[in-house]
Amino acid sequence: MSTREQNADGQLDVLERAGVDRKHIYVDKASGKLARRPQLDRMMEFLREGDIVVTTKLDRLGRSLRHLMDLTDELRDRGIGLRVLSQGIDTTTPAGRMFFQIIGAISEFEASLISERTLDGLEAARARSRKGGRKPKLSDRQVALIRTMHASGEHTITALADTFKVTRPTIYRVLELPDPAPARVP
Repeated sequence: MSTREQNADGQLDVLERAGVDRKHIYVDKASGKLARRPQLDRMMEFLREGDIVVTTKLDRLGRSLRHLMDLTDELRDRGIGLRVLSQGIDTTTPAGRMFFQIIGAISEFEASLISERTLDGLEAARARSRKGGRKPKLSDRQVALIRTMHASGEHTITALADTFKVTRPTIYRVLELPDPAPARVP
């Protein structure tokens, strides 16, 4: 669970009244869709087949509908139930499983619509001779200058990145060199 006001006392009381042992309650105090959730990660590592995750509300569990659906899919695949107290959802029952299947179908449908709209927009832009995506960080003139400066041997990758106010990976791409320290995806 996470809370906007960083006070989980009310939720803790509800969970304890529902029979959840305090030592098995995980509280993340971060807010926002992209915030890290170390306690959620810890809980997911702790869970075993046959366990049931109990939460006060769905929005306490997932950062977004997509994240929530991925999380519930993982729980289901691992044989772990989900009980949402305020919404009366219990995936250990047939009705609870059906509810999540419906939400999943709606989420998938929404993602398809977004994808179709994006493709339609890109096609319309191409028809008007517009190119999609980000604008280049560097002009053609700057790219030529970077290549000349690098070829002279007098400038390091870091110096070029600092001079042109871009990242080192951008300089490596401009020079068509492999980045020796590619970004790691967490």
